[in-house]
Amino acid sequence: MAREQTEIDTLITMLAKLPGLGPRSARRAVLHLVRRREHLLAPLSEALVAVAEKARPCARCGTIDIGEICPICADPARDDSILCVVEDVGDLWAMERSGFYRGRYHVLGGVLSALDGIGPEALRIPDLAARAAVPEVREVILALNATVDGQTTAHVIAEALAGADVSITTLAKGVPVGGELDYLDDGTISAALSARRAV
Repeated sequence: MAREQTEIDTLITMLAKLPGLGPRSARRAVLHLVRRREHLLAPLSEALVAVAEKARPCARCGTIDIGEICPICADPARDDSILCVVEDVGDLWAMERSGFYRGRYHVLGGVLSALDGIGPEALRIPDLAARAAVPEVREVILALNATVDGQTTAHVIAEALAGADVSITTLAKGVPVGGELDYLDDGTISAALSARRAV
């Protein structure tokens, strides 16, 4: 007779769905949380509920935050003349970790993919074109992953921005072909930003 699934089993199953965690890692994590429930489990539970209730996309750049406008977009010290286009929020966080880039961001929400049925209409390319048309913006950096889909998306974006009076650049050395920004170290990202080139 099969054992009935408990709340602990459900938690293990849910954690096992997270990137980088399999069933064994999830079991170890849950055991650790249960053993330290006052210091870890209860605060984690409260944080998860708060994020579930408050998290939303920033109305300007598309990153995830708890306000209508994220702190990066609200920061008056950021450089309004440079707009960095990234595939998703994880890539934005990777760029911010480097501490090198001080401009604005635009999160596409993915890349073009014929296999997954993702066309230009599914991405935030029209919003990007509108932002790039603002006179203050002088450069758009295409910081997309060096994959086939990432490079195809960069080409489509370059065509969409052809009428805008902006310089379109892309990340250069340091980003390996097939590499993803979220897995790169801070020094590699800084080097790639420093040596960016025209598309």
